[in-house]
Amino acid sequence: MKVILNQDVPELGELGDIKNVAAGYARNFLFPKGFAVPHNDKSIALFAKRKAEIEKRKDEKRLASSGLKEKIEAEELTIAMPAGENGKLYGAVTGTTIADELAKKGISVDRKKFEIPNKAIKNTGKYKVGIKLYEKDEAILTVSIVNSEPKKEHKPEAKPRHEKHAEAPAEETTEVPAQAPAGEE
Repeated sequence: MKVILNQDVPELGELGDIKNVAAGYARNFLFPKGFAVPHNDKSIALFAKRKAEIEKRKDEKRLASSGLKEKIEAEELTIAMPAGENGKLYGAVTGTTIADELAKKGISVDRKKFEIPNKAIKNTGKYKVGIKLYEKDEAILTVSIVNSEPKKEHKPEAKPRHEKHAEAPAEETTEVPAQAPAGEE
């Protein structure tokens, strides 16, 4: 069934797009919520009148997307996470983690728009993360994951007790005085 979208619908399209969807999806979801109207002569004429407004809105989105792309690519995020000595994180860095860090810097991006290798980062290091923006725009963000736990100082191992006594110099050993026989006191 052909419909014309009345507003932006995630994973489907934007305002004014003509889409072919399942009849049940249109009848039970899109039409009742006002997301779409049936594709007919009346709705085609209505959207033809609004075409200039729709194009202006799309141009604004493109402009905002390119500005956001420049901001994101200028940033280099450093995220401190607890990790083991081999660099393996005790948790994982996901789109939510990166979105939260970007929000702290004043850049708002939906966590679902991140393209993280293997869905999550699980080791320390430097990574390139793709971020889907408007239409075909994509920004590349450099993310450095560092260990938040300070490195433990490597202390020399204590020697077992029996080895300490074996290495002690002969002068330091003391002799135990002989005891007097029991009857001589």
